[in-house]
Amino acid sequence: MQLCLGAAYGWSVFVQPIVKAEHWSLQEVSATFSLAIFFLGIGTVIGGAWQDRVGPRVVASVAGLLYGLGYLLAGYGVSAHSLSLVYAGYGLLGGIGMGMGYICPIATLVKWFPERRGLMTGIAVCGYGMGALLMSAFAAPSISRIGIPATFCALGVTYLVVVVLTAQFYRDPRSSRAGTHALDFSDDRSFTTSQAVRTPQLWLAWTMLFVNVSAGIMIISQASPMAQQIAGFTPVAAAGVVGVIAIFNGLGRVVWAAASDYIGRSRVFVALFALQAILFFALPRIHSATLFTVAVALVGFAYGGGFGTMPSLTADLFGSRNIGGIYGVILLAWGIGAIPSPLLIAYVRQQTGAYSAAIYTIAVVVTAAIALPLLLRKPAPPGVARVQQKPLEELAEDLDLAQV
Repeated sequence: MQLCLGAAYGWSVFVQPIVKAEHWSLQEVSATFSLAIFFLGIGTVIGGAWQDRVGPRVVASVAGLLYGLGYLLAGYGVSAHSLSLVYAGYGLLGGIGMGMGYICPIATLVKWFPERRGLMTGIAVCGYGMGALLMSAFAAPSISRIGIPATFCALGVTYLVVVVLTAQFYRDPRSSRAGTHALDFSDDRSFTTSQAVRTPQLWLAWTMLFVNVSAGIMIISQASPMAQQIAGFTPVAAAGVVGVIAIFNGLGRVVWAAASDYIGRSRVFVALFALQAILFFALPRIHSATLFTVAVALVGFAYGGGFGTMPSLTADLFGSRNIGGIYGVILLAWGIGAIPSPLLIAYVRQQTGAYSAAIYTIAVVVTAAIALPLLLRKPAPPGVARVQQKPLEELAEDLDLAQV
């Protein structure tokens, strides 16, 4: 399921063919990806709250229908020369479907494996990060062979069938024979969604994800044309770069999430922001094809690490009982973070002919963001008198929770 839903990250493969075929501007075509990720954020809120009530199977099935239909509508939009239909299909329907589907395995696995939150949520989102690898490998030659509309339609039918079928295997441990792995829902330290959104900790975590998303998605949204301009890749070779980013995006979700079980979630985010600061300051000056590939692969590695680690951080802060709804709110940062940076880099490229100014801007932002995880503290459990706030690592030890 996640491999299919993560295909959105391969959007840059479509950018240049659509710009050339339809004579829409680079900024207009790039906005499709921003819309998809924005509505993904909306979908996570809807899907997260809904699956907390009815379980993941129904929500994931509806997600598959919306996602597949979105691709089909986008294909029709290109054939009808209608940018609005492309926005409505890939952006609106596809984005909401992605969000509703994305939240289901995360919320479910946190409940099944509370003792290994980092590792299991990393595995859950690894497939999503690698989705662009399969899509770009198919889409680039398919566009040349059968055209853009037919490629969208082929992908749409495939994704609809696969996502709906895999959704039937989902179940919540509350309605299954979960044995020793079932989560103890009597844990009264869990926050409700309404309680969590009233804490500053939720919005600090939201801001951390927002920055990580804005940084990584700037590169992902323009990976193919950027590789062609900065490092001289051919279009087909640039599609390979998109695939490499997808691989490291997926690996980062598992590696960083598993590491957070041992070194703490906050330390992982410090490392992620520091790594990205170095990469973004260096990237505009890298013209070697090999070094460029390594640099953008590490950007994908850090980008994926944020998504792999944040679900566990959320569960550590607010408990697992209502993780679907609470993490859905935090994932709004994904949707909102997808808007400014892809549009900024497309606009700067269109106006100046280069990407440098936009890349240096985000480099400054991620450098400043290093301070954010250092400020994060565990909120007092609901219903418990407020005490002096302690660092996450100390409170995790006091409450016998996973280290954060």
